[in-house]
Amino acid sequence: MAIGKRLNKAREGIDREKLYPLVDAIKMVKERAKAKFDETIEVAINLGVDPRHADQMVRGVVTLPNGTGRTLRVGVFARGAKADEAKAAGADVVGAEDLVEKVQNGTIDFDRCIATPDMMPLVGRLGKVLGPRGLMPNPKIGTVTMDVTGAVKGAKGGSVEFRVEKAGILQAGVGKASFSEEKLVENIKALADAVSKAKPAGSKGTYIQRVAVSSTMGPGVKVEPGTILG
Repeated sequence: MAIGKRLNKAREGIDREKLYPLVDAIKMVKERAKAKFDETIEVAINLGVDPRHADQMVRGVVTLPNGTGRTLRVGVFARGAKADEAKAAGADVVGAEDLVEKVQNGTIDFDRCIATPDMMPLVGRLGKVLGPRGLMPNPKIGTVTMDVTGAVKGAKGGSVEFRVEKAGILQAGVGKASFSEEKLVENIKALADAVSKAKPAGSKGTYIQRVAVSSTMGPGVKVEPGTILG
């Protein structure tokens, strides 16, 4: 009941039907982020795609200019010199067969997973474990790579994976409520730019249809789509 009352109070002053410029929407969301922890600022984008068709899938990775405000634990499947490279770059967990066995037994000590190409036959066995968690390494988003240093530093430095869901909605965390409005705007525009560049050839009509921003515990604010680009 208390949560409901707080949410209703937070909704005061927000026109549910109005589309706000991005700067105004961010300001409203920040003002209403009153939780006792530093809430994550999230953006939801409705895309004019049908991800049930392979040629309309939208996914990728973008490094936010101001980071995410979150420290990711990075796991790397690699051997030999590449394993040493991963450790030197700051990876939290590095291994080969030993790490595969650990994950198969239910221990996943990472939020982002990277693998060198030669490890994929091994890592492929973990599809049923890593896949549902969105952790399966994929060359399309740069998590199957020989550039282990770049991938680890990117993950640690604020790179965000994005992927459209069944309903054509893409969601991502773009920072914390403690970030300045300017930093959040920059991060959202960087994400929007990456999503725009990932537009599939099979997408017809308006690509970015609806946009909303919110905080973890706060109400959503609708955004004028044109203001998130450029």
